[in-house]
Amino acid sequence: TNPFVFPSRTPCMTIRERTKALAPLLRGSLSGLLAGGVVLGIAQLLAGLVGPQSSPIVAVGGKMIELTPQPVVSFAIRVFGVYDKIVLLGSLALGVAVLSAAIGIAAARKPFVGVAGMLIFGLAAGSAAAFSPSGAALDAVPAIVGAIAGAGGLLFLIGRLPVSESAGRPAEQGVDSGRRRFVGGAALAVGAAALSGSIGWALLRGKTQASLASRANLQIPKAVSPAKALPAGVDLKLKGLTPFMTTNRDFYRVDTNLVVPRLNVDDWRLKVGGMVENQLNLSFEELVSRPMIERDITLSCVSNEVGGRYAGTARWVGVPLKDLLDEAGVRSGSDLVISKASDGFTISTPVATIVDGRDAMLAVSMNGEPLPAEHGFPVRMIVPGLYGYVSATKWLVDLQLSTFAAANTYWTARGWAPKAPIKTFSRIDTPAPLSRPQPGKVAVAGVAWAQHRGIQKVEVRVDGGPWQTARLAAEASIDTWRQWVWEWDATPGRHELQVRSTDGEGKTQPEERVKPFPDGATGWHAIVVTVMDA
Repeated sequence: TNPFVFPSRTPCMTIRERTKALAPLLRGSLSGLLAGGVVLGIAQLLAGLVGPQSSPIVAVGGKMIELTPQPVVSFAIRVFGVYDKIVLLGSLALGVAVLSAAIGIAAARKPFVGVAGMLIFGLAAGSAAAFSPSGAALDAVPAIVGAIAGAGGLLFLIGRLPVSESAGRPAEQGVDSGRRRFVGGAALAVGAAALSGSIGWALLRGKTQASLASRANLQIPKAVSPAKALPAGVDLKLKGLTPFMTTNRDFYRVDTNLVVPRLNVDDWRLKVGGMVENQLNLSFEELVSRPMIERDITLSCVSNEVGGRYAGTARWVGVPLKDLLDEAGVRSGSDLVISKASDGFTISTPVATIVDGRDAMLAVSMNGEPLPAEHGFPVRMIVPGLYGYVSATKWLVDLQLSTFAAANTYWTARGWAPKAPIKTFSRIDTPAPLSRPQPGKVAVAGVAWAQHRGIQKVEVRVDGGPWQTARLAAEASIDTWRQWVWEWDATPGRHELQVRSTDGEGKTQPEERVKPFPDGATGWHAIVVTVMDA
């Protein structure tokens, strides 16, 4: 007798009868959830041996990021900000739970359906891992083996479900015995999932600790060309105004990685190839033995909406990229550098922006310490004046000289512009939008940037009136942002404040707002405040 012949519900059923009727459904879904836990636990164990990129959640999440339409990506970055990856992982975990419960319910009626569901999930997740940018056939193993173990666990749990009185025992005795058998099986499944998952996490944590130790023991040589001392007055130090220098902790992070790559300098290598006369293959020690420069540079992300916060300034130390290209010998006709991260992610950068005299570098230090893992340890690329998606490869391991006509990289293949100089940008930091300042003198202040062109002027206006010139903080360099402030004699009522800036070439940012896609947002930043009555 099938214990999962679900009784139909009738209007006259009592609460107890309804509970009994739903019990098989609940036990089926619980069986599926526990089996799903076994899948993830076993897969996590094997991922600890193969690598974090082979974890089913990470692999499926990465594939979702890769296949998500651009408007959805922009929406997620705009709404969730730095928490977008946490939201995605949480959504995936919920999705896996719902799928597992559904598979368990189906398996309670027809076991082969549940087994097929588990195996299909394993094949899908395994394929996502194997065919990721840095994937290999071995990366499919954790998901597939985990799915096989999960299918076996599902059959095991279904086989221990309560039986009916046809088993030759009184009904209540059979049900009680079946419950005990099921609870025992469930405990075994929980134990297997928890133990295997814990071992997997421990293995991955060991790799993380090795990377952290590698970073902690690293001594970055001093730059032969140190950064200029910051001029007096570069930071206005106003309440509510973004500091001139951004701490490593507060520096924005935008990338496609659900799990931060954890590299070790002892194993790290950089290859330089493609359209070059001499291919290079450098260790980290060989890289940092070259003359290095130290520079203050503002980075900004193309995902920034008007008034957005995806920008920051840090002091970077690195090897001039032009020197490496000169050593490799760029062949005639090459106009593109393809930089690749350790996870297979690729970025394309015009050769012209590397050799035109700007401080393009392979950075190894950020604000006086080795690069944090989240910002590309041990080596990342920086090209002042370009948005990050065409210049700022983190976890760098490979440089290939090519041509725009012959190559496409991750973001350009998705429709983003292949050449993306940073647009002139300004924003109001204080007063905050919708704030209620007191009447009288109010400091309206913010930052403006136009990397590699510099900021010449910032203007503010109130309620569409005449433009007023703001006072600029001292300029550190044309590759950094500038703070600005304007003293407003605020009167009671609701007011709109607008800001615009003019770059070092005399070009004022346009009024019309343009979305980030395909080459960066622009437009005047505006906020509304209500000045209180005196």
